[in-house]
Amino acid sequence: MTSVETRQETTLPAPARTPSPSSSQRYRAVWRWHFYAGLFVAPILLVLAVTGAVYLFKEPFEEWRYQDVRTLAEPAATARPLSEQIAAAQQARPGAPVMSVIPPASADRTTRVILQGTDTGPFAQGISVYVDPGTATVVGQIDDGATFMRVVRTIHGELMSGTVGDRVVETAACWALILIATGTYLWWRGRRTRRKPTRPGRGRLRRLHILTGLGGGSVVVFLVLSGLPWSGVWGDGLQRIQAGTGSAYPSAGDYPHTSTPPLSGDLSTNPDAKVPWAAERLPVPPSQDGHAGHGTAHGVLQPGALPVESALAAARPAIRSCPPAECDLKVLLPDGPQGVYTIVTDPRRDPSAAQTLHVDQYSGRVLVSYGWAEYGVLAKAVEQGVALHEGRRYGTANLIVMLGACLTVITLVVTGAWMWWKRRPRGRAGAPARTTDRRTTYGVIAVMAVLGVLFPLAGVSMVAVLLVDRLVVRRIPRLARVFG
Repeated sequence: MTSVETRQETTLPAPARTPSPSSSQRYRAVWRWHFYAGLFVAPILLVLAVTGAVYLFKEPFEEWRYQDVRTLAEPAATARPLSEQIAAAQQARPGAPVMSVIPPASADRTTRVILQGTDTGPFAQGISVYVDPGTATVVGQIDDGATFMRVVRTIHGELMSGTVGDRVVETAACWALILIATGTYLWWRGRRTRRKPTRPGRGRLRRLHILTGLGGGSVVVFLVLSGLPWSGVWGDGLQRIQAGTGSAYPSAGDYPHTSTPPLSGDLSTNPDAKVPWAAERLPVPPSQDGHAGHGTAHGVLQPGALPVESALAAARPAIRSCPPAECDLKVLLPDGPQGVYTIVTDPRRDPSAAQTLHVDQYSGRVLVSYGWAEYGVLAKAVEQGVALHEGRRYGTANLIVMLGACLTVITLVVTGAWMWWKRRPRGRAGAPARTTDRRTTYGVIAVMAVLGVLFPLAGVSMVAVLLVDRLVVRRIPRLARVFG
């Protein structure tokens, strides 16, 4: 053999490595979980991705849709007192308690007075009455619970099914993380082994599915993790952990005068007039000036209480700089005789500009003021995550990235379902065969169990699937043939 022939022989590509039986079994087990998880949660993930993509454009859409009531044809030269404007809104809807007031950010904007709607409770939406600040006349009314974007948000957050829908959405979101983890493993493991040739159409779908997952998977993971703090089980658990570790927000012990009632107006979940997520569970100090015996009506000022404009003027020296073009200023009225005015600066972009103040309704004294400097590390991370999740932190660039994440989920769902549809055998689900190696099965279940502990609703659904598989599917021949 010549030296040239020797060199040529040594440069020949090595044959694809044949997987060992154990790794092949492990690959099959992971693939089976990935297949069924995708099959069952794909419709929900598709709904979440579509509604999330639409909701990213909430601010510009509503600015255009409601410009007739939010913008004045002629700027107001001088503004009437806020108390007069609130009275005008109440005359438009007699008997409706006042929930909050959003003063105009500029002279050509109306004042927004949010009154309680027909539904009550902490999650109920109000009726926004828009008032011309120059004349104290009502320009128009909007039912916040019936707007297009509110419906989109309700579908996105709870599938219009209340608590049950919230739990379903949270379960699907947790499974999305598991799908990405198992899909990454399948890609990594599959690229090292020889695969059977596939039909051209199916091969293109598979490549598109893989490339989309690799290109946008990390952003989807962030999208899910930043959305979970709003969920019922995982979000509640996160807040409890933060409260227990002191990393969420200032301890109640930092403030000598605190009480346990909810935030004034109970608007922590209202998407338009809310306190920051990190401040939702902070105790609210009561008004301390000895007027506790007066009145009981929610949203109605007590005898001796300061009018809204006076309370806001008293608080302004304590309000940190937040330009009107970048922040909404919101005033929540006192809830009862011991309630306080709650003033919130809600930045449209940078969460670090947020501030919450509680003002004594009788003296105008600022009882508590806290903002970014007082938040714990985890609370700051959540606030930044919320802003990024909604596509408003870094303007257009942030919006495009989040929209790309939604399109990534849509593409993964569509290509995954399409591949299944093309390869499914007649009368069967077409799932990968169940592994026959117990060690492999138990190993994969152990990894899944860890994920189930991190995401409890996903863990509960895993246990349910395993029980149904063992107690029902395997014992009924027809189901065993369908599900493999």
